[in-house]
Amino acid sequence: QVQLVESGGGLVQPGGSLRLSCTASGNIFRLYNMGWYRQAPGKQRESVAYIAAGGTTNYADSVKGRFTISRDNALNTVSLQMNSLKPEDTAVYYCNKFPNPTLGWGQGTQVTVSS
Repeated sequence: QVQLVESGGGLVQPGGSLRLSCTASGNIFRLYNMGWYRQAPGKQRESVAYIAAGGTTNYADSVKGRFTISRDNALNTVSLQMNSLKPEDTAVYYCNKFPNPTLGWGQGTQVTVSS
């Protein structure tokens, strides 16, 4: 069973940057379309970016132009570079398959944007 481990979150001031990483176990990661999701307190989990197995990317309007998703299939990782962070980006961030997140959720990584 594939396990997902997210890392890289933290506390950052508005306008700052963070780079999140997600490492997956297993040897068929390269076949998956992968996405980054986030869940803010009191809100539903939402997708913010995805990258297809072939490398095509897409972003939610709220993060377009600020976030960049990438993957390294040799390392079984998918990353999310987040720039120009805003307080409304505060959430726990998770990775999973996209569009159907059928893998078990990892513990996520907390991102807090605050001055």
